[in-house]
Amino acid sequence: MLGTAIALAAAAAAASAAISTPAATPASSTLSTALVTRDQAALRASPRDSAGQQAVLWAGETVEVRGERLDYVQVWDHKLERGGFVRASDLRRMGLTAADAPELLSLLRFVRDTPGSEAFGIGLAAAYIQAAPAMVLNSETGIEALDALGTVADRLAQQASAGAAQSKAVAAALSAHLDVARGYGVGFTASEREGRIQICYDGDAFRRVLAMHSNPEQRARAVLALSRPECAGADLKPSERKMVDEWRAGILDQVDVSVLAPYVKNRVLMRRASVWAALAYQRARNGENAGLAANRAISDLGGINKAELPDADMAAYNDAAIRVNASRWAAMPATAPTSARSPGIVTTAGATGETCIALVDAKHDASNPLAKRCTYGLVWTASATLNREGNALALAVQPLDAWRELWVFRKQRDGWSVSVLPPATVNPGIGYAEFAGWVPGGKQMLIAREARGEGKYKRSFELTRLDTLIAERQSGDAGSLGAFRRWQDPAWKRQTVSMR
Repeated sequence: MLGTAIALAAAAAAASAAISTPAATPASSTLSTALVTRDQAALRASPRDSAGQQAVLWAGETVEVRGERLDYVQVWDHKLERGGFVRASDLRRMGLTAADAPELLSLLRFVRDTPGSEAFGIGLAAAYIQAAPAMVLNSETGIEALDALGTVADRLAQQASAGAAQSKAVAAALSAHLDVARGYGVGFTASEREGRIQICYDGDAFRRVLAMHSNPEQRARAVLALSRPECAGADLKPSERKMVDEWRAGILDQVDVSVLAPYVKNRVLMRRASVWAALAYQRARNGENAGLAANRAISDLGGINKAELPDADMAAYNDAAIRVNASRWAAMPATAPTSARSPGIVTTAGATGETCIALVDAKHDASNPLAKRCTYGLVWTASATLNREGNALALAVQPLDAWRELWVFRKQRDGWSVSVLPPATVNPGIGYAEFAGWVPGGKQMLIAREARGEGKYKRSFELTRLDTLIAERQSGDAGSLGAFRRWQDPAWKRQTVSMR
């Protein structure tokens, strides 16, 4: 009955003003329909509590009403192809004519912001879309209905992705609600991330909202849902991921943030910063000019009003800052190798897609380097910095769009070596490890790290020994370490976002 209502009528809503919908058949105009309002409502063989239970119905399912007996309603379930009796208190009858559309929209407005009512809200949205004329669907109220449909579908997907935090009963209910939503043509995708299944709404209703004359608040909700990083696709090829991120950046720019509530504006800016940071990395890998993307990421992050950040958004803010800081060297012009007598680096091509880094000086060229190591990551040559004593050099290398390592070349008794310091000892999630300053004497250096992975988040500032690369002291606040107050590198302090 309503199973294809969304696909058919919503398509009409997104079309031009000349749209029309097929006229209702006599059978559909007299059809009495009801929505199940309660989970695990019993479909019984007769109108008695003692009667056998033929099936379990879930909130949001649609049934056809065929009569009444006692305090039960006789129904037919087209999905199950089975009839029976359901308690009247477990159903809400509704009409599907144009005159019934305003009441359906009022109910939809209520459940849109009611957690736990997502499947019922999807059923109401389908009923409204089927009841409202094409002209209404193409108006502000039609956009509002599509916005509400997208909102409840996206929230249902987020709830279903909670994983280990769910009890078995809650997980079973969410699975049933997803089946109800799919029955109305609402699409979801599933992928595995960090050992759990990530469910994502396919965003069809939100795409239609963007294609219509929606207001900035509606557009903001749409682009935030459509650009979720966890839903971008974990198994995309680099070229495919770049295309997706270019599209995400494009839709995020369709929102006028100047008229949004400050906390909503912050959310859009955080997402923009994250996407542009990823594009900076991807463009640099392709040999394209990445400076514009990197500067855009830094600018959007800088536009966030931290006083207007709700507690619930702090994790997203930190994640955006990590992503921007990981790619910030793309905003700096690459420095050409010099022929100075002191040690420096030169890069040469290795195997396909590989870059080899050689440490050279006046007596050792790239064919006979002091030390050499190759990587498939991006080598930010502008980041290379040598300490005053000439026995250590730090370099930023970025193997992933949100993961930047610190490579340290050190002069030891048996010659030079190179070590890689990752952002954290977890599987690569998002993070950076970066040089923050040299301590005079050639025995210590300052390092800043920040990372999120495997469900953990940490930011630390470290005073590290050069001989062992083990932190002697560390703190979550750079100001609490005397060495950071005295010896932090001015250029690092000016460019990093770790001190936000």
